[in-house]
Amino acid sequence: MTEKPSALPHIKVLDLSRVLAGPWCTQMLADLGADVVKVEKPGEGDDTRHWGPPFLKDEHGNTTEHASYFTSCNRNKRSITIDIAKPEGQAIIKQVAAQSDVLVENFKVGGLAHYGLDYESLKAINPRLIYCSITGFGQTGPYAERAGYDLMIQAMSGMMSITGRPDGSPGEGPLRVGVAITDVFTGIYATTAILAAIEVRHRTGVGQRIDMSLLDVGMAILANQAAGYLNTGAVPQRQGNSHPSLAPYQDFPTLDGAMLLAIGNDGQFGRFSHAVGKPEWAADPRFATTAQRNINRTALIPAMSEVTRTRTTADWVALLGDKAVPCGPINRVDEAFAEPQAVARNLVINQPVAPGLFGSAAIKNIATVASPLRLVDTPPVLHRAPPAMGQHTTEVLEGLGLDTAAIAALREQGVV
Repeated sequence: MTEKPSALPHIKVLDLSRVLAGPWCTQMLADLGADVVKVEKPGEGDDTRHWGPPFLKDEHGNTTEHASYFTSCNRNKRSITIDIAKPEGQAIIKQVAAQSDVLVENFKVGGLAHYGLDYESLKAINPRLIYCSITGFGQTGPYAERAGYDLMIQAMSGMMSITGRPDGSPGEGPLRVGVAITDVFTGIYATTAILAAIEVRHRTGVGQRIDMSLLDVGMAILANQAAGYLNTGAVPQRQGNSHPSLAPYQDFPTLDGAMLLAIGNDGQFGRFSHAVGKPEWAADPRFATTAQRNINRTALIPAMSEVTRTRTTADWVALLGDKAVPCGPINRVDEAFAEPQAVARNLVINQPVAPGLFGSAAIKNIATVASPLRLVDTPPVLHRAPPAMGQHTTEVLEGLGLDTAAIAALREQGVV
């Protein structure tokens, strides 16, 4: 993240989304240089401002009332507060939309039509507008009217059915993934769709509507598991940390805990076998190929576990690391950020916060994870820390041509 030019400095985004999927999308666009104006409800703000603990700490280490969740997906944006239920608020949104390239929203199906802020209404004002709607189940189908959260989608999509320990083992049962994975992936897919729509607009001169569904994405990211079912009829099952098509590809016990081996081909298995003093494994017909290792995993995995228990995790990583055998520790989050590679890649971003922005909370810095979009010539930018609620309301309204008296009147009426 340098002073080089960004990729999307010419793109203006109106962000009417909240929680995670939409804000994740708009943060990606903001990191690429787009000017993102985030609209929040006066007095309340984005839901995730209150989703805690954990809460941000001030410069003295004291816990504040500001949830850290919000900071994960709202960097580089300008926050304004507008009551879209009021006609004056709707008029402001329409003014911003008229000047925007992209609008992202995650209201329920038809929700914005009540305010004249639906796609057709705004398209009439700005035919170049790319209007991205994100919902649980999409704009069509029998479930379109239903609300949808990540946990529900993980359950309905089949994701939870293949996550967790298998039946009959300790801790058996379906589990959610440890982050809201369908929200995050929906944000990423939405960003891709928006960038594609921008490219189409270069050719046609007009925008279009994008219909993003968490369920669609949740089932798409089943990937090989979905392909296996669709083409064979075999329903995937939970099997803990092992892989349905590869072996050994799972966690193994070590002298001081556990490690992860991710052996994906015969060459890697051969190098592993020689490194651990078991060359006969690579020569054994039961283990010589990926398919045979998978078939005979009940014999292979216990034998390997006996060997892996003889050294520490660090010893195994040191031994196998230079032999092109994928091996690593199973880190906690703090350990992951302390990894030399994570440090070298500058994955932690600390952005200063101006005094007084978060009220009496003396928050000095906000830390976020650096964008992984490492464009060499037009890298991600760092314009702003995650904003305080309504931090940029006056700035944006002045940009629309409103003077001090007009802005004061809007505040008096509770519009902003």
